[in-house]
Amino acid sequence: MIKIFKTFLIFFITNSLFANENYKIYSDINKIPSKKAALVLGTAKYIKKGKQNYFYKYRIDAAFELWKSNKIKAIVVSGDKSKYYDEVTTMYKDLIKKGVPSRYITKDFHGHRTFDSIVRAREIFDLDDYIIVSQKFHLERALYIAKGKGQKAIGYAAKSLKGTKSLEKMEDREKLAMIKAYLDLNILDTKPKVLGDKIKVIYKK
Repeated sequence: MIKIFKTFLIFFITNSLFANENYKIYSDINKIPSKKAALVLGTAKYIKKGKQNYFYKYRIDAAFELWKSNKIKAIVVSGDKSKYYDEVTTMYKDLIKKGVPSRYITKDFHGHRTFDSIVRAREIFDLDDYIIVSQKFHLERALYIAKGKGQKAIGYAAKSLKGTKSLEKMEDREKLAMIKAYLDLNILDTKPKVLGDKIKVIYKK
């Protein structure tokens, strides 16, 4: 019975709610509008046995592409930090290596999950009309949350791994995460794990 109910929820939310949304997700750097900042959603740089996580690599590549093309004037990297890994500092260092000046990269160590990263984008970093960087399957949920919070975010889709088990696994996981996002916004009135004081983002002039 629980499995049937979960299947119904997934179908209802993904096909009735998210499918009807007209999210602005771009994959062409020449077509995406310029915004003041980009929010890069975190993921681990490496997966098991030290293997490179290409979802991470492609997000960094996409963020740098926005910067190099003068589509943005600042970047906020948002992710989780624990005893065992630090997504945020890793993203920060890799963007610097690619050529983004450190002063224009702001670190958000309390993006414990996508919901927290999106809410904190406005509440802590004063972002509103900005670009979210991640893979397309993830951007739909991120933009759903942003819209639910009254933000004007658009998405820039990082390259994905089409036809792979990794992508299939992530897409399956995302369906369950969509349910949680719906509940967070419409039923549970969820708050981020951490808020705190405002943090100033420095923009390139």
